[in-house]
Amino acid sequence: MLFHFDFANWRRMIALAWREKQPAVRLYFLSVLLVAVPLVSTFHAICFFLDGILFPGLWKVEVKAPVFVVGHARSGTTLVHRLLSADEGRFSVFLLYEMYFPSLLQKKIIRALARFDRAVLGGVLERCVKAWEDRHYAAVRKVHMMGLTEAEEDDIVLYYSMASGFWITKMPYMGDLDFYYVDRWPEKKRRRVMQFYKECVRRQLHLNGPEKTHLSKNPVFAGRVAALIETFPDARIVTTMRNPNETIPSLLKLMQSSWRRLGWHEDRMTECLRVLADQSFDTYMHPLEVLDRSPKTPRAIVDYREATTDAAAAIQRVYADLGLEMSVEYREFLEAQGKREGKHRSGHTYSLEEFGLQADEIRTRLAPLFERYGWDEPDATRESAP
Repeated sequence: MLFHFDFANWRRMIALAWREKQPAVRLYFLSVLLVAVPLVSTFHAICFFLDGILFPGLWKVEVKAPVFVVGHARSGTTLVHRLLSADEGRFSVFLLYEMYFPSLLQKKIIRALARFDRAVLGGVLERCVKAWEDRHYAAVRKVHMMGLTEAEEDDIVLYYSMASGFWITKMPYMGDLDFYYVDRWPEKKRRRVMQFYKECVRRQLHLNGPEKTHLSKNPVFAGRVAALIETFPDARIVTTMRNPNETIPSLLKLMQSSWRRLGWHEDRMTECLRVLADQSFDTYMHPLEVLDRSPKTPRAIVDYREATTDAAAAIQRVYADLGLEMSVEYREFLEAQGKREGKHRSGHTYSLEEFGLQADEIRTRLAPLFERYGWDEPDATRESAP
């Protein structure tokens, strides 16, 4: 398959950057979009094409019963994904650097260079990369552990295809750019990007082991659950649930701080935060609505309270709901991990008004979920509803 590139979205982003009133910002994004993106995407396209020639075994790899962890940001998707991915004999995941280099050829070359560095150079390249990571991701790591060799959100594999929600962290044009509502996209566009994503997953499985199960976690994939089921008919969906009074303000604050560091105007940020808030409500409701319409799709719902107080029980329930067998070694890992995760507590509080939300707006718009999960009870410990 050829490398996917969303030319329409690329042109839209260029137009938005061209109209940017801040000269420095306009110049920066135009240089990225008109110079860096074409060069890097062309390189990826060439390597992606060569994959099918250099690795004929790739065409025999099948993506079987992948597991997708979706849910609102800050709702425990990273925690659940990390716990599941520890079952290394079963699951295959994308590491961050592997998504910036989506071709199988690129991944194999990078792994070969890493082996050469360790065997011949004494790890000098690895130390340089680690030092760069520590500088580049220092601010992000205060709220989310990020690194080139850490498992990350699959959506990033679409970055140089101009179809990744990660662009919003750089270009706050929410409302003008849509990377989330994929289930509402025109069929041709939706299927094109999803088939490309499937090709990226196949390459990762060829690298990590075709017998493994692909494991993904993406908050932004909450808007494409129907597309995931359409593309992977045997997909299994895990949805995380946490009190939105904690997650929605936390996400808005995180994005506000990020955009502020980039120097974006307050009016622009306020508008984008309002759009992001509306998207947040959809992130909670849409996966459940799609799953209600897809009764044959295996699914599991993880209550954040249980995941942080009894991780072993939470993940054991996920395995049972998805029809997976758990090894003795992995069960022992979970029991030890659960004791540590139980110590996690969040100390952040936020005011909804600073994000343009009414004090009771979250409770009103997500009322069915508040009743279902007992979020009105501050010390509730009930298990998640089925």
